Amino acid sequence: MPHYNLAFLGFGNVGKALAELLLRKAADIETQRGVTFSVTGIATGSRGIALDPDGIDLTKALEFVKSGQSIDKLNRQSSAVNSLDFIQNCGAEVLFETIPVNYASGQPAIDYIRAALELGMHVTTANKGPVVHGYQELTALAKSKGRKFYFESAVMDGAPVFGLFRETLPAANLNALRGVLNSTTNLLLTRMEAGESFTDAVAYAQSIGIAETDPSGDVDGWDAAIKVCALVSVMMGVPLKPHDVDRTGIGAITVDDVAQAKAEGKRWKLVCEAVRDGDQVRARVAPQKVGVESPLYGVMGTTSIVEFESDVLGKLSLIEADPGPHTTAYGLLADFLNAVA
Repeated sequence: MPHYNLAFLGFGNVGKALAELLLRKAADIETQRGVTFSVTGIATGSRGIALDPDGIDLTKALEFVKSGQSIDKLNRQSSAVNSLDFIQNCGAEVLFETIPVNYASGQPAIDYIRAALELGMHVTTANKGPVVHGYQELTALAKSKGRKFYFESAVMDGAPVFGLFRETLPAANLNALRGVLNSTTNLLLTRMEAGESFTDAVAYAQSIGIAETDPSGDVDGWDAAIKVCALVSVMMGVPLKPHDVDRTGIGAITVDDVAQAKAEGKRWKLVCEAVRDGDQVRARVAPQKVGVESPLYGVMGTTSIVEFESDVLGKLSLIEADPGPHTTAYGLLADFLNAVA
């Protein structure tokens, strides 16, 4: 029975949710997939680093982090001084990378993933930056090392977006996509439709951990744009960067605008679109009014949807209802199991 050493680079909400999922699913993974595992390294942003070749007690690591303690006391070998040092000394076969996204360059995550692949690790990430800015390089490197670079959780959390085309739609060519890919803006517009002000809607989203302290990445459309870039780069084979996307956020949409749309039987959505145009792709993120005839109309709150138009199946929609760290964690877990299959 194969046994794999795992390492966590990043142990925020998603990393903690993944640890909890691994603990809950360990027996199922062993029974159904014939795989066992140990966690030999955890690097947090502010709660220390732990390395143990014999396996870290995940339950204790979770307890320490949730109570505000450092996990340094779980360290059983020389302490790593930085993330690259951690990767070099964690002794893992699989690295889970979940550090914050850098929209502009994908760094330093690209360097970390490159280092892990060079050392012969499979890498699975929830980070959109390396997919947009390093997909071709990192995929080629992984192939040359006989390893996998997977990133199912980079778009729509744990929904099998990338795996759908990679595994189940062979020889399909994606011609266009359209969807609602940013949960925060969809929640804001939903609450504004109920009469809440934009400011109050943002405050609510922040209170439940959906929106950041600075929500501009969502409100201004950057998060949606980089998700479009990830989908286009991987599934349409055309490298696309955020500045290539015609981008408009929802900041100018008022409660009155939302009420007027409702009176017309429509709803405002921050719509993501990409259409193949010869060898190029035209991409756009912008608020649009959609009617009941659109599959986007009924997508409310934090739910997301993407509609694919291919040359073999026509239009195919994928919906993820009410995502959270637990669904992102599942995408990482699925990537791990698919990588070692």
